[in-house]
Amino acid sequence: MAGVDRQAEEPSEVLVGRAGAAVARRAARLLGGAFGRRVVVVAGKGNNGADGRTAGRLLEERGAKVTVLAAGNLAPSEPLPDADLVIDAAYGTGLQRAYSPPTAGSCPVLAVDIPSGLSGLTGEVPEGGGALAAAATVTFASLKPGLFFGSGPDLAGEVEMADIGLGPLVDAAARCWLVEDADVWRLLGARPHEAHKWQAAVQVVAGSPGMTGAPWLVSRGALRAGAGYVRLSMPGVDPSVLPPSELVHLPVPRAGWHEHVLAGISRVKALVVGPGLGTPPAEGGAGGPAAGGPGAVGPPRLPGGEVGLLLAGAPVPAVVDADGLNALGSLEALAAITARRRAPTVITPHAGELARLAGRPPGPDRLAAAREAAARSGAIVLLKGSTTTVVHPDGRALLAAAGDSRLATAGTGDVLSGVVGAFLARGVPAFEAAALAAQVHGQAARTGYKEGLVAGDLPELVAAWLSGRPPSR
Repeated sequence: MAGVDRQAEEPSEVLVGRAGAAVARRAARLLGGAFGRRVVVVAGKGNNGADGRTAGRLLEERGAKVTVLAAGNLAPSEPLPDADLVIDAAYGTGLQRAYSPPTAGSCPVLAVDIPSGLSGLTGEVPEGGGALAAAATVTFASLKPGLFFGSGPDLAGEVEMADIGLGPLVDAAARCWLVEDADVWRLLGARPHEAHKWQAAVQVVAGSPGMTGAPWLVSRGALRAGAGYVRLSMPGVDPSVLPPSELVHLPVPRAGWHEHVLAGISRVKALVVGPGLGTPPAEGGAGGPAAGGPGAVGPPRLPGGEVGLLLAGAPVPAVVDADGLNALGSLEALAAITARRRAPTVITPHAGELARLAGRPPGPDRLAAAREAAARSGAIVLLKGSTTTVVHPDGRALLAAAGDSRLATAGTGDVLSGVVGAFLARGVPAFEAAALAAQVHGQAARTGYKEGLVAGDLPELVAAWLSGRPPSR
């Protein structure tokens, strides 16, 4: 947005006028009308403060009693005068230091562009600083990442984006977009009238002795998200441990299973590998010694053991999660695999798994961390969180902000990997499929139990949400 502002052809006072008018309109709605209402504007010296002053003047013209206070003159935690609304126009997205705001008490706050003191990039509040929690935020021209990460969702309240005439410049510069429900219906599409099960078939490789919940959740997630056929392989596990269902089982041994899966992989449209695989047994030289090692014969050995061999040999889009990521071990190992693949690869780590792959924690800038991981690995990275970040290796990013704390329970990520696999099998491009799956996953959870939601509830909720008739809890 800083770059967009520099390119704007219209004078800054014109843009400030439009921004201030948008703030005044939202303030009037929050107040239930402006006449006779008391409004305090906390205004800084820059354009953010100018937006707030303009809003105050417009509200005054409509009969409000407006007090404008200079942000720099207010002491930390200083109580603001009694009012019906506080307009926080102290500092915008460019603030690079901690801010100690005054106190609004129980008065509702309307933030201008972003709550002052909140990082527009990461949603973090710097150590030693603070920010006023807003009932609503009016942001201009483009949504800011900080509204969706860290403390942003809690501090920003209901976010409204106001067009102030910079749309074409934003469209030209944007490399990150927010996924909306309408995108799901637009990109997922309906099944063809003459559809058959193999047109959206998914191969799942998951589970191990004593870890059979994960493959069940992945497979049910894929089926309820529209996969026409799910073939499940659980290395070293007898299929009879799972209840009879619509799943088709391809039994495979605990070691050497990748060869059995690859033998029939051309019949499916997508592959999901990893959840519940556990620690693989010691390998007996699959692929020969490591590349360049003493006595190397034949092709170089691939990283990731059987997971790596399966991915390298599979000609279909693939999702790698959980123990599949642990088997690969690092982003560089994954890059060695993606370089050999003809189809896209999606990885779905949470922050801890990404830390292990990257060699360091993601840090507060989750968008930057996911971009780095995608560039280093050559894979599409779905970094799970309350706002899920999906990044293409070329740096484009999609945010799915439908996440809910109800998803903070074991196994929900397994369901998500199944949903991604189903969308891939249904023909959605991998970058979009990952983001749409995260959006559907989050929205489906919001229709479930507010307390006690478990991963096993999600597949049915996904199917209901996609069918346009989510149940009411």
